[in-house]
This record gives sequence, structure tokens and C-alpha cells, in this order.
Amino acid sequence: MERLKGKVCIITGASGGIGACSAITFAREGAIVYALDLRKRNLQELCQKCQSFQKKCAGLEGQKFAGEIRYKTVDVSKFSEVEKVVDEIYAETKKIDVLVNNAGITKDAQLLKMSEEQFEAVIDVNLKGAFNMGKACAKYMVENQKGSIINTSSIVGVTGNFGQSNYAASKGGLIAMSKTWARELGRKGIRINAVAPGFTRTEMIETVPEKVINMLIEKTPLARLGSPEDIASLYLFLASDESSYITSQVIGIDGGMIL
Repeated sequence: MERLKGKVCIITGASGGIGACSAITFAREGAIVYALDLRKRNLQELCQKCQSFQKKCAGLEGQKFAGEIRYKTVDVSKFSEVEKVVDEIYAETKKIDVLVNNAGITKDAQLLKMSEEQFEAVIDVNLKGAFNMGKACAKYMVENQKGSIINTSSIVGVTGNFGQSNYAASKGGLIAMSKTWARELGRKGIRINAVAPGFTRTEMIETVPEKVINMLIEKTPLARLGSPEDIASLYLFLASDESSYITSQVIGIDGGMIL
């Protein structure tokens, strides 16, 4: 426990799914977590959930919940908003230790049917949003000569996927951007890694037909979809000092789907 004690961690796309699960996981490990998203109500519910966990742990001998979750609403695709929020966080805490670029959307269509709006919307959030957050946070990490940036890619960014030109491009771009940042910022004590989840049970796949999900499970050696907890555990490791000599990596967490 308390593997992130005293660390200030920013998680985007934190109102649900992997982001919300990661926020709770980080807070349990002692971090001051800033949960960022556009869905204010969901963020408020996340903070309430965290508070209920804190009270529960306080009443159990040997249980600790040393961290906390704070929230701010932001559109990561707009640099002016991102810069304002990150500056506010730094003013409140005087440091930024960890950034998890988890925000992501899908707008699927085959190439010949995909609109310019669909393509640009996904690139703006998934890729440009990560760039905006990285640029805004890295300047403060450089000041402290330490930090960890975790970019959420996808196996789709490695293999491509039918009907996802925009999503695959954004996730592949995150891998290339992560490696570039690792080269640029390594001497400043900042580590950058990309996480490439496989198919995970989140809101993003709720519309996928059950027969397709079953097909995906059959293709996965571990014979199940991933869970938000699976991904959050990997984020935790990369955010902690336990991974202090790991940078520039693309870490797949896909149940063996890519062998």
C-alpha cells in the first residue's frame, strides 16, 4: 500500500471505465489524484465513491486509504483549457508527478464512409489531447527533474482494425509520440511509456454484439476480455518508483491476443 504516497497524479478520461478505476486505485495507494473529464456529474460521483471508501477503511483495523480524488472539467482537445487546468493544479500542489493520458473516443466507419468530422474528432481527443496534456505537464516535470507519463494506446494501434482508420491512427500515433518524448525528456528524469490494452469491458464496447465479443474471447489465449482493474494495475506500476528504469516501452495488456 501507499506506493504513490504524496504523488500528484493527473488522469484524463477519468469519469468512467479504466480512468475511474485508475483514479480509485491511485488514491488507495496514497496519491492526490486529479480526475479530468467533461462529464462533471460522473466526476462528482467518483469523488463521492472515493470518500465512501475512505470512511470504510477508517473503520477497519489495518486498512488505509491515504489518498484523495479531486476533479476538474476540461476538453483535452483544446490547449488553452488544458493549460489553464494544469496551471491550476500546479498552483494548488506545487508539483505534478504522473500524467495518465487515458481520454479516448471512437467514431467508427469504414474508410469510404468515414466523414472528415469523424476522423478529426477522434484525432483531436485521442492524439492531440494527449499532446496538449503532455506539453502542459512536462514543463512542470522538467522543473522537478522527475515524472512519469503514461499514454494509453491500444492493440489496434499496432495491428489496425476494420472500420477504425481514425482510432487506429490515433493510437499508433501515441506510440510514436511516446517514443519521441522518451528521447527528448529522458535526460530530465521523465519516463514515458505507452500501454496497449486489448479488448476491455468498458463503455466503449457496450455496443459490440455479444457474438463478436465471444469471437474475440475465443481468439484470446487467456479466454476473457480485460477488466478496468487489469489496466489500472499496470498504470499503477508505471506510475510508481518500482518502474524507475522503464521508459520508451509499449506494454501490451491483451490476454495474449498478440503473440
